Amino acid sequence: MSAKESSNAALRYLNTGNTLQHAFGDVLSYFILLLIGILAFSIRIFSVIKYESVIHEFDPYFNYRVTQFLTKKGIYEFWNWFDDRTWYPLGRVIGGTVYPGLTLTAGSIWWLLNSLNIPLSVETACVFTAPIFSALASWATYLLTKEVKGAGAGLTAAFLLAMVPSYISRSVAGSYDNEAVAIFALIFTFGLYIKTLNTGSLFYATLNSLAYFYMVCSWGGYTFIINLIPMHVLLCVITGRYSSRLYIAYAPLVVLGTLLAASVPVVGFNAVMTSEHFASFLVFIIIQVVAFVYYIKGILSPKMFKVAVTLVVSVGLAVCCAVVAVLIALVASSPTKGWSGRSLSLLDPTYASKYIPIIASVSEHQPPTWPSYFMDINVLAFLVPAGIIACFLPLSDASSFVVLYIATSAYFSGVMVRLMLVLAPAACSTSGIALSEAFDVFTRSIKFQLPGVSKAEIDVGETSSAIAEEQNVAGKTEKPEETSKDRPSRKKKKEREHEEKPTKAKAEKKRLLALPLVATVVSLLLLVFLGAFYVVCKCYFIKFGFSTRPLALLVCKYRILGMDAEDVYKLHCVWAAAEAYSAPSVVLSYRAHGRLHVFDDFREAYAWLRHNTDVNDKVASWWDYGYQTTAMANRTVIVDNNTWNNTHIATVGTAMSSPERAAWDIFHSLDVKYVFVIFGGLIGYPSDDINKFLWMVRIGGGVFPHIKEADYLKDGSYRIDSQATPTMLNCLMYKLSYYRFVETDGKAYDKVRRTEIGKKYFKLTHFEEVFTTHHWMVRIYKLKPPKNMIRGKTKKSKPKTSSRSSSRSGTKKKNPWH
Repeated sequence: MSAKESSNAALRYLNTGNTLQHAFGDVLSYFILLLIGILAFSIRIFSVIKYESVIHEFDPYFNYRVTQFLTKKGIYEFWNWFDDRTWYPLGRVIGGTVYPGLTLTAGSIWWLLNSLNIPLSVETACVFTAPIFSALASWATYLLTKEVKGAGAGLTAAFLLAMVPSYISRSVAGSYDNEAVAIFALIFTFGLYIKTLNTGSLFYATLNSLAYFYMVCSWGGYTFIINLIPMHVLLCVITGRYSSRLYIAYAPLVVLGTLLAASVPVVGFNAVMTSEHFASFLVFIIIQVVAFVYYIKGILSPKMFKVAVTLVVSVGLAVCCAVVAVLIALVASSPTKGWSGRSLSLLDPTYASKYIPIIASVSEHQPPTWPSYFMDINVLAFLVPAGIIACFLPLSDASSFVVLYIATSAYFSGVMVRLMLVLAPAACSTSGIALSEAFDVFTRSIKFQLPGVSKAEIDVGETSSAIAEEQNVAGKTEKPEETSKDRPSRKKKKEREHEEKPTKAKAEKKRLLALPLVATVVSLLLLVFLGAFYVVCKCYFIKFGFSTRPLALLVCKYRILGMDAEDVYKLHCVWAAAEAYSAPSVVLSYRAHGRLHVFDDFREAYAWLRHNTDVNDKVASWWDYGYQTTAMANRTVIVDNNTWNNTHIATVGTAMSSPERAAWDIFHSLDVKYVFVIFGGLIGYPSDDINKFLWMVRIGGGVFPHIKEADYLKDGSYRIDSQATPTMLNCLMYKLSYYRFVETDGKAYDKVRRTEIGKKYFKLTHFEEVFTTHHWMVRIYKLKPPKNMIRGKTKKSKPKTSSRSSSRSGTKKKNPWH
């Protein structure tokens, strides 16, 4: 009798207080989401507070320049813009070779604010675009994780993403790159896909296609979406989890999403002609066959169904074979089998180093080290396995997608350090699930063991949560073969079974979700101890910018504070945002003797070029600095960071690797007036051109065979000291970097290579130094004009007329490429 009374009390409590409870919970969730958005925005503006509102890195300067053109000329001029200041003398069609999502977004923000009479410069709009979209990405993570494991897990995942260092590294204020908006589009697309999968709503399916379209406009990483979702759909079909909701979630995405993607100029027919998209079409055919089989199963008798299935499977196999044959014919004509170079380097990590050295030369395309994971996702690396286990308890369509997402992103992040950015949302989602489930177990365990809580109160909460969960599961596990007639009877049957045995179900749920009080207390103490130990190690070895204290003192201090993993995570993220990722690449700084020293050599050099050279002069450098030169110096460059023409880049690499005279011939043939190099030997800046020089040799040698890497190595080692090879000591890069370097300290000691250079005293014959920045980081040279050389041989005894005729019939001009 007591069990029945407690069950009735629980039902009455559920009916009367459910509305108010949900309303209060929703308001609290929205308020927490607002705070998370403010946190995500605030933690990313350290760069503006510490330095100034400035664009970071290299690629963002091109995006900023394009956004300036868009706001001045308009959208139609943008689509038809041919830029003759890049890749001279080839030029570049900007509208058809860029992903326009970022520039259109920042341009729209600038236009909207100015329409509201809020005067804002284009640069300011570009600087703060990434922090704004980081808040949106946090909210999108809430949407994704909420659809998998509830609002608690969603709020936890959103909080983790707002502060994860991997995402902060590409979304600080001033990091105006494609990833600034693309990560939001990625998470939002996945969230809408899961929402459609849970609800079967065509409205959310349409929104999902539009989100995918925005992702295609924003970043080339959209191919990850159009391959991951088909993998999940195929997994559901193979494991027998097909439903009409799965069909609605996938079919509109392929049809509408592909049509929208093909309308983006930079993608065009690649949306249907490249191997990155073929998996989605093949799975689309498979799901059509499966849907048709389930449809005829409901309208035919079992005997006729077997005959129809045989026919449908035969036709389906024939269609699949025909499609596969067409795809094979398409990819067979391509030397890369229809895959792009970056995609092949992901599938085969050794491909880029073998065949495309220009991709392998980029530092963010290198594989990460284990400390990189600890730096970029921190304690989430230890929470991810627990989150994966929680996704299997129980396994649903949504949780299986999260498991597949974390598995694929973990693989790709292991191939390319840049893709740690794609791993971050998956790690935050799974970690949020793990923390939410653990918190739920601990709170239930403590609640069951408290002596002041009555059994009736516990039963009320357990019964209400159980009923809500059963209703949720019943709505998400709808089978396609169920008809509208037998659903009410099954529901009533479940309700009767639930009313008959409420005590047994509650007891079983308690045993599964509750821990003994001693185990709960021990687990919490272990978490506190691990958090304290982590903080001790972190402060002792990395120092967080503070002075190092004795280890014993730190142990006592942080044991008293009782910091847990969440506090550790917050401390690490704030340090990463304030110190590791806030400094712009164009302004370098370091602390010494309690003072902040700033190196502003890059902007000093670009300002000199802008004010002291003609507007039509051509400037040559390595491709890393092309975007900055065009945007900040407003001068024509030979190559830039787009790297679309490997031969052009190899030409510059060949010039840098050649002797001075041969290099002058190459640059003169390209109408170059100025050449600059980045040199860090004086101040210890490691990312200079001498350290990048071997990549110039490899890229140049890949096109021009007379450039051989072995000629620049001494017994297989790269040296610039007295043991360096003559080819190395006489190449243009060496001379432009170390010209007059001995005048700085009398020894010509290179602080980056930590040795004295081999060739200290030499003169330039075809180049002249015109400007060197304050810290010798940027060295600018001008090509000397060609001499008035007499072609052919003349004799003094011949008359002048004979000399003139002889000068006209001169020998052939030497080929500058050999």
